[in-house]
Amino acid sequence: MFQIKTFNAIAPEGMARFDKENYRINESEEPDGIILRSQKLHDYAFPESVLGVARAGAGTNNIPVKECTEKGIVVFNTPGANANAVKELVIASLLLAVRPMVQGIDWVQTLEGADVDEQAEAQKSQFAGTELEGKKLGVIGLGSIGAMVANDAYRLGMEVTGYDPYVSVDTAWSISRRVKRAKDLKEVLTNCDFVTVHVPLTENTRHLISTEELMQMKQTAHLMNFARGEIVDTDAVVKAVNEERIAGFTTDFAEEKLLHNDKITVLPHLGASTEEAEVNCAKMAARGLKRFLETGVIKRSVNFPNVEMAFDSPYRITIINRNVPNMLGLIASEIASLEVNIDNMLNRGKDDHAYTLVDVSETDPAKIAAITEKLGQNEGIVRVRAIKRDEESEF
Repeated sequence: MFQIKTFNAIAPEGMARFDKENYRINESEEPDGIILRSQKLHDYAFPESVLGVARAGAGTNNIPVKECTEKGIVVFNTPGANANAVKELVIASLLLAVRPMVQGIDWVQTLEGADVDEQAEAQKSQFAGTELEGKKLGVIGLGSIGAMVANDAYRLGMEVTGYDPYVSVDTAWSISRRVKRAKDLKEVLTNCDFVTVHVPLTENTRHLISTEELMQMKQTAHLMNFARGEIVDTDAVVKAVNEERIAGFTTDFAEEKLLHNDKITVLPHLGASTEEAEVNCAKMAARGLKRFLETGVIKRSVNFPNVEMAFDSPYRITIINRNVPNMLGLIASEIASLEVNIDNMLNRGKDDHAYTLVDVSETDPAKIAAITEKLGQNEGIVRVRAIKRDEESEF
């Protein structure tokens, strides 16, 4: 029986993945898995029981990922599950940047009299805008969201340039061949009428857009940030907007300094706030955590590599270890010393840690327990567990 602890309200369609026969929800303070949305866990004392944490969303800066890695806790996210929701908000914001619809809507509500239609017609020119067709859009970051924004902006008639030195093969195939690839960030900034940022927050991307980058943009350009607040240096943006070095800024991340400025549009973090996105994220998070708990398979983790292997043997040993030489040999020899045969073995490393799946033909629970105990005594091994194959598992 697995224990799951939730933080925040998780869509019931996702929680339904945890069948009642094998899972209990919020019945223990020593859970095997945690699933959450925006709850900050930096001050949370993780029980030793926790094996995995699943974030129903893409960003994981509310989770102490480094601490989890050291403890052998696998952290999952759900990249792409909310991509359509964010993309639609970006496209809507592009339209709002060129057509002052909100201002017009608010103004109409102030009109009085039987000739409201005539008043509106006579004064509508104050809300005249421009069109997106033919304008140049720069997309920084071509992951799930960036690729979708680029493709749909092209379909709206925009000239799209994308920049991402780390674009994956899968994403590259999904991007329209009509989207131009920039060789560097400067090419995007200097040529585009709109620049939208879609990169994860890391130490390398913090303040990716700051004074120097803003100076490279057109004075008529509009900057948009729907990724993470810290990616854009907002002090520099406010200064650039007030000095008319750029035309405007739209962000999904509220800060007091950004308010009450006609050239800055601040949204209350609406990017993934659709019913569909919340359901998709919950389903993906729950499925990833469930599969990991039941089979040891890791997919879409931010701190450990993807490791997938068919589970056909009676037992599987999962091992999280320091990524040091001779560890595989040690694991194999320790298992062999107990006269247990290895059916299959897969190892993948990421940074300072590695993850290993070992399938064994042994059926004696006592011998399996001896394997986990013996492996766990090694200094380089962070965590070991044994999983008995469930023939009725959906995996």
